[in-house]
Amino acid sequence: MNYETIDKCSVSNGLGIRVVLWVSGCNIHCYRCHNPQTWDFNSGQLFTESTMQELLELIGKPYINGFTLSGGHPLDPRNTDEVYRITNRVRQVYPSKSIWLYTGYTWEHIFELDKFCKEQNLETISPLDIVKLCDVVVDGAYVDSLRDISLPWAGSTNQRVIDVKKSLAENKIILYEQED
Repeated sequence: MNYETIDKCSVSNGLGIRVVLWVSGCNIHCYRCHNPQTWDFNSGQLFTESTMQELLELIGKPYINGFTLSGGHPLDPRNTDEVYRITNRVRQVYPSKSIWLYTGYTWEHIFELDKFCKEQNLETISPLDIVKLCDVVVDGAYVDSLRDISLPWAGSTNQRVIDVKKSLAENKIILYEQED
């Protein structure tokens, strides 16, 4: 899997100060996407074990609140194996740091994909396997006609900032609410 860049100190891609991995590759191609350079799966550089070590070192800094995956599209089938490996590793090494994920898929579509994988007996990583490792998912493709710059972590009003743990526990979408 390729990635465009690692943002070492972001305050706009989740709560607090975060390390952001910008994954290469996306087939959704939202109109007026703010980072179309990430659409090409071959752009950027190869994510290696050295990259993983750099990422873990950055996330480990005491002022970093967590890790965010964006792109491109982290849940695209061409990225899921590596994104799962990365997310699982971050979760194991830093269990108290939050993990946020941006996806063009809706919450409902993630569950449909998981069901399809199970029905077809596919021995592959499902997007839901990755989502379960996350604390917050911002779902849905960016829709330029629904653009709203007042939203803290989404670009358009169709996108939802979902509390993963609560949503899974209650079997319904629970929106993330920032605690004071």
